[in-house]
Amino acid sequence: MIARNLHIGGGTPPERIDGVTERVDGPARVLVVDDDTDMGEMVATLVRRLGHQSTFMHNPEEALARMLREEFSLVLTDVQMGSMDGIALCEHIAAAHPDVPVIVLTGHGNLETAVRAMRAGAYDFLTKPVDADMLAISMERAMEHRSLRQEVRKLQSEVVRAQPSRSLIGSSRAMREVLSLVERVASTDATVLVTGESGTGKELVARAIHGMSVRHKGPFVAINCAAVPASLLESELFGHVRGAFTDARNARAGLFLEANGGTLFLDEIGEMPLEMQAKLLRALQERSVRPVGGDRETPFDARVITATNRDLEAEVRTRRFREDLFYRIAVVGVEVPTLRERAVDIPVLAQHFLVRFAERFSKKVVGFHPASLARLVAYGWPGNVRELENCIERSVALTRYDHVTVEDLPEKVRAYESKQRPVTPDAETELVTLSELERRYVQRVMVLVGGNKSRAARVLGLDRRTLYRMLEREPGAAVPTPTG
Repeated sequence: MIARNLHIGGGTPPERIDGVTERVDGPARVLVVDDDTDMGEMVATLVRRLGHQSTFMHNPEEALARMLREEFSLVLTDVQMGSMDGIALCEHIAAAHPDVPVIVLTGHGNLETAVRAMRAGAYDFLTKPVDADMLAISMERAMEHRSLRQEVRKLQSEVVRAQPSRSLIGSSRAMREVLSLVERVASTDATVLVTGESGTGKELVARAIHGMSVRHKGPFVAINCAAVPASLLESELFGHVRGAFTDARNARAGLFLEANGGTLFLDEIGEMPLEMQAKLLRALQERSVRPVGGDRETPFDARVITATNRDLEAEVRTRRFREDLFYRIAVVGVEVPTLRERAVDIPVLAQHFLVRFAERFSKKVVGFHPASLARLVAYGWPGNVRELENCIERSVALTRYDHVTVEDLPEKVRAYESKQRPVTPDAETELVTLSELERRYVQRVMVLVGGNKSRAARVLGLDRRTLYRMLEREPGAAVPTPTG
């Protein structure tokens, strides 16, 4: 004889996650199938006592027909029945209603029957007489599993239909605004400056612009200006003639010419040396390049998109970036929001990465346990989407289940607690002045925008000078009247 409850729900997460038993709220609609009327009615009564709705049927063929007309959350079926046994019924339900879990009940519990039930798609296996506590736990787990499957399907459908460019995932207001701007600017040939913190996906935005443009059949050529030594950057961009410098044994066309008919993406433009900035400005103005060591200019036909995680306006004020070049490359600016500003997109992004890495690692991981998803949403993500991608890759690689649990997440994500002081006071324990409340809110906005004062000023509807004064103000000081 096997144990009274032999759990066979493939890779189901443990009952307790992070010390808390997860429960499924709301009554379930349960279909009980058993050719023994007394036993079937007893099980149906037990289901109702557990707080769920139950429907009892003694004929499995009629039960299948009813499932085509009505929606059920869960099926409890006996094994030994007349024309169709519980294993065959389980196979039919798994094929026609894959989201409806089936718990098999039998008075002859043995390993062979359990294996047959598992292969037929059963979620769990219980022996008769049914223990009320065992049934309650099994039903709870089955309903949680159903909920997780439905959430996975929802997230997958959102990933598919998220937007015209599959590379940009998210339906938050911030991402909808980015996508709207991307779609509008893609139809033009204007130079675009993409800004945002490291890891937010600036290159993905550039690729989306290229992919939606009339140049989408042309090449997309990218270079990280910070990764190329200053002495070689000019040759990389503009090319060189034979003998222009040591080891220049052959002439080489630069990236501007390689990108003809397509798009040239200059990442980390803020790291470009001032001398090189002057040469880039001339190339953009004249729409032609002169190779290193050459005396003739060659026209190019490439759209230029640049990106930086720096505040270039501040760099211009400190003379670390040319003002004329700034206005040349920033005809249209696209600011990519941080993951903190688009937390609503985290579940869809996480599911997108999970599907990718599950396929790469050949693992049957299909989704996230609710507790782990809650931790992902709560975490601060200083590394933005790149850090989230790394987190999901690690979690999928380590998990032993078909859903990522809290234990699979990195320690810093599991242990994260927001240290940000609430903006609003506790009415029962703390009374603060309006100026203090405003000061806290300004600090909160500064945290959310990663310390970018220009972005914070736009969010708050202030000019930068007023924001600077507010940031310098001591707690409790008078609040200046916002201007502009």
